[in-house]
Amino acid sequence: MAGVEQITVEAGETGMRLDRWFKSHYPGLSFVQLQKLLRSGQVRVNGARAKTDTRVEPGQVIRVPPLDVDKKGGTDQLTGHSIRNQGDADVLAKMLLHEDDKVFVFNKPAGLAVQGGSGVTRNVDDMLEAWRNKKGEKPRLVHRLDRDTSGVLVIARTRLAAMKLSEAFRARETKKTYWALVKGVPPKREDKISTWLIKEPTPDGDRVRVAKHGEKGADHSVSYYRVVEQAAQSLSWLEMEPYTGRTHQLRVHAAHIGCPIIGDPKYFEADTNWEFPGGIQNRLHLHARRIVIPHPDKGVVDVTAPMPPHMRQSWNLLGFDEASAEDD
Repeated sequence: MAGVEQITVEAGETGMRLDRWFKSHYPGLSFVQLQKLLRSGQVRVNGARAKTDTRVEPGQVIRVPPLDVDKKGGTDQLTGHSIRNQGDADVLAKMLLHEDDKVFVFNKPAGLAVQGGSGVTRNVDDMLEAWRNKKGEKPRLVHRLDRDTSGVLVIARTRLAAMKLSEAFRARETKKTYWALVKGVPPKREDKISTWLIKEPTPDGDRVRVAKHGEKGADHSVSYYRVVEQAAQSLSWLEMEPYTGRTHQLRVHAAHIGCPIIGDPKYFEADTNWEFPGGIQNRLHLHARRIVIPHPDKGVVDVTAPMPPHMRQSWNLLGFDEASAEDD
């Protein structure tokens, strides 16, 4: 049990209710326990008494008394910016969500590329050089995430594990769950999206569009979604599952149903009367929340990644409760 702590509110926590701030940092602390601490003045914000519904702002200092509960780790605080001056081995350790003899699972921050390419100065594949084992074997990528998409990234620790994990992805034996914040509300609360997609090179990188009937070079793609919560008719929180794994698939499919993902630089479009919501960062709001995949030896790997700071900030501003997804 630690002593009294003075914790500074971070930029990604803008507008968060104090009870939700504690739930994020101290998941073992009950609501009743927090209320007692607040009533007795043991918890303070900038030296002043506070209530459970007090909204916190960046730079404020929260006094936390000694608590006999576990404190949440900091793996979800990494950003593409915050890792710039940190060594590869340190960053990999902070991203780590799961580790066993055959598999690593990381929580990749938004802004960090998985592989090298045009304009990429740092990427996960190169960083894995820092984690070669005693035999000199480098961990291997077995799937990808877009640079601006955050969340669960599976890495194989051995060549045989890489073969088995890659086969599981090809055979669609994995369950991948994404969270997205989108413009508007889909016409159905849950649905299947089935289209043919075609990739086209552009000066700004590959762009994907829905193909015309019979167009050569197109690939069939299927995604599923459901609306978890919505903010009036302007924004929706979607839980999405890609059945196929095409480039930019969820981003294109969201735009295809008229609900492009907030902050998507390639596929977001809105009419001239639509205003970007105040307080929400204009960054891609797409997060690989959870993956369930057969383990190379036996059983399954089932890992969930906490949201990146910019998405957590949006959830706080909109009053979305992460428990809503689990409730369903």
